[in-house]
Amino acid sequence: MAEASTANASTRMDSEQIAAFLAEPRHAIACVIRSDGAPQSSPVWILCEHGKVYFSISVDSAKFRQLERDPRISLCIDAGHPDARAVMIEGTVELVREPSAWSEEMSWKITRRYHETEEEARLYHQETKAQGPSALVVVSPRRIVGRDFN
Repeated sequence: MAEASTANASTRMDSEQIAAFLAEPRHAIACVIRSDGAPQSSPVWILCEHGKVYFSISVDSAKFRQLERDPRISLCIDAGHPDARAVMIEGTVELVREPSAWSEEMSWKITRRYHETEEEARLYHQETKAQGPSALVVVSPRRIVGRDFN
């Protein structure tokens, strides 16, 4: 019988490694709980600052209604192949529906980090605003685990 391979072994990332990983513009998969108890997963753009995770969603979306009903959330942020690192975050959310200078600034920062140029970001930001009202989602992490499978 062949020796067991350690290729699938992982190591925990420390807080500095996690912070550096989350500083890059990566896609997160947000998992929320539907009213029937089933999970719903969808990709979101995130910003991590001041110990919180931020993203924007439409107030007309199912995800918004689900988070309004049950504020628990799980995020999985994956580095993508061939980089085999990921960070998982569990926590609760606060939904900031009323626009303010702060919420607008946070939404802009999220949009800007995922576009190569400021012009592209502004165009995208204007297009999403034209689609209807949005809310800023503020995630307060309860648990953060980083794994490095490299």
